Amino acid sequence: MTLPVAVIGAGPYGLSTAAHLRARGIPVRVLGSPMVSWRAHMPAGMLLKSTPDASNIDAPQPGHTLLDFCRETGERRYESDWDTIPVETFARYGLWFQERLAPELEQVRVVSVDRRGARPGFELKLDSGEQFTARAVVVATGLSGFAHLPPQLAAAVPDGPSPSGPISHSSQHRDFARFAGQDVVVVGAGQSALESAVLLADAGAASVRVLARTRGAVRFGAAPDGQPPLRPSSPFGRAWSLYAFSYYGDAFRHLPAPARRFLVGRVLGPLGAWWLRERFVGRVHVSEGKRIARARVESGRPVLALAGEGGAAGELAADHVLAATGYRVDLAALDFLGHGLRAKLAVGAGGPRLGPGYHSSVPGLFFTGLPAAASYGPVMRFVCGTEYASPRLARAVAAL
Repeated sequence: MTLPVAVIGAGPYGLSTAAHLRARGIPVRVLGSPMVSWRAHMPAGMLLKSTPDASNIDAPQPGHTLLDFCRETGERRYESDWDTIPVETFARYGLWFQERLAPELEQVRVVSVDRRGARPGFELKLDSGEQFTARAVVVATGLSGFAHLPPQLAAAVPDGPSPSGPISHSSQHRDFARFAGQDVVVVGAGQSALESAVLLADAGAASVRVLARTRGAVRFGAAPDGQPPLRPSSPFGRAWSLYAFSYYGDAFRHLPAPARRFLVGRVLGPLGAWWLRERFVGRVHVSEGKRIARARVESGRPVLALAGEGGAAGELAADHVLAATGYRVDLAALDFLGHGLRAKLAVGAGGPRLGPGYHSSVPGLFFTGLPAAASYGPVMRFVCGTEYASPRLARAVAAL
């Protein structure tokens, strides 16, 4: 009997990988809740920053783009770079993709993955009680477990951030209605922070303030007609660097680890979408050039002690602090991987060190999506990275 490949995760990267494996005739078991991050961990009313062309989940055959989904289901068509895609629409697109190209998806949680001793392959245990053997494992768990909370905020909430507590992470909210009439501080300067601030204002928050460490950090990108016409096109805009990062991920692997870490953090970094500016200006207060020195909770309300370039910069109190401070890969968060497996993983630049085909240092264990960004570049943080990753990964698995 041919052993299956286990794909852990059913977001865009997991579904795309599964589709490419199935197209090669490789038995595959896809394990996880489909599009769960998009359905449960992003606020209602959110719009994707990416353009329609950059929002396709890659498939091995034509007919499965976002536009194909819109045509087949009668949804509004999203075609132009001027079109903004609601997160709800994208989640429905992902479910449509899954029904057609990964129909045997199993909505179960993987409890553990371990090697089979001296024998090739892996033993997996599921929360259903089932155990089975896989010839290879693809970790495609997306953002799950990687939400980053600055240590100053983490120290103020020893039990961790909570959507109903004084401090939360942006990934913990689906509905901002509970903040109506409250004063909210949003920490961060990226799209998540700026759009969350706007959605909080839309939900009736009494005041919303964005707190950013760097002066000039709150910025918005150029509209489609403001792109430089003589530079190559990429899913992220017109620029030689963006073109290289989008289509030459294998070359990125060969950069020194410090350079890769720097580029993953800086390229396509904090920047609001062009269409968000009008909704933001005049509705959201901004405090730039101030960092959080300490945080505490008094009578259920968070209080932030701030520091600027010249030292202490006063305190800022609110009803709630929302940390839109992004995600950081932490292999310890992948606790379903046995300790022995994690101990054997070579790491570098903030993630597992991957070779050709997204293969880790453990034979038969692959990573795709965000954990692959440390090796393959910042495009792995975005849906359009499936176009580069999935066919290469499937080819490497087929060669085992």
